[in-house]
Amino acid sequence: MFWDKISPLYDLFENVYNRKVYKGTGIKVADFIDGTDSVLECACGTGAITVEIAKKCRKVLATDFAEGMIKRASRKCRKYSNVIIRKEDITNIKCADESFDKVVAGNVIHLLPEPAKAMKELGRVVKPGGKIIIPTYINMSKSSSGFAVKFIEKLGAEFKRQFDIDSYRRFFEDMGYNDVEYFVVEGGMPCAVAVMTKK
Repeated sequence: MFWDKISPLYDLFENVYNRKVYKGTGIKVADFIDGTDSVLECACGTGAITVEIAKKCRKVLATDFAEGMIKRASRKCRKYSNVIIRKEDITNIKCADESFDKVVAGNVIHLLPEPAKAMKELGRVVKPGGKIIIPTYINMSKSSSGFAVKFIEKLGAEFKRQFDIDSYRRFFEDMGYNDVEYFVVEGGMPCAVAVMTKK
């Protein structure tokens, strides 16, 4: 699996190429987390967002589908006693309905063949009044971000779609999510953070 193979180099690549955004995205996501929150994070990768969430919340269940990423995240988060890390499929989350105050799915939605299935699962496990927070890299200029996407694809990643900020908005609107706030973390390859509240 590509994400298992790349996991030892993932942080290095992100920090060399896109450090400001890589760090800034976790900080931005943590802005929406409260001290009493129980949080689910899907596609936690090596735990870059997880560590920022852990500093703010009561507990976080950080999940990923790739064993290599889970191992890296476990090492990165070992000093946080409020973090549990386990393997999960974002399209079939093994958690009860309305279990979490916040759910986070970072930089994964553009990789999924069935993103609507994932969105349905995220909506199922979050409590009414809770937030679904979805940060995703966007292409603002063809030069720098386009190069990074091509490089990662050459290594074996499969991008099902790419977004700029307008197509990212349309993506959620087309799935019926109209009341969404967007925040952009600026840098080499910016990250758009979509935040929606479950009614």
